[in-house]
Amino acid sequence: MALAITTENFPTLSASGQLVVIDFWAPWCGPCRQIAPIVEEVAAEYEGKAIIGKCDTDENNDLAVDFGVMNIPMIVFLKNGELLDTHVGVIKKEELVKKVESYL
Repeated sequence: MALAITTENFPTLSASGQLVVIDFWAPWCGPCRQIAPIVEEVAAEYEGKAIIGKCDTDENNDLAVDFGVMNIPMIVFLKNGELLDTHVGVIKKEELVKKVESYL
């Protein structure tokens, strides 16, 4: 299951040295609900290899602002606290897996 990423736990997660993948979403966002099962599947498949989580932009607006989230869903890829890549909009599972693999 994808981890709930919040303003509170983000500093610890980003300092972990692992790949951190954050899906910025909101409950009212249709495309966000569309990719939710994909993010959950990839989180389960990469458990122990990467931190894959979801950040509710309504509840964690400060974190969304820090990453310049203007449209959702937006997925960010981080390693060692450094932003590697972003993806805005719906993403296919194969494409998300390819990006995760490329940063591991």
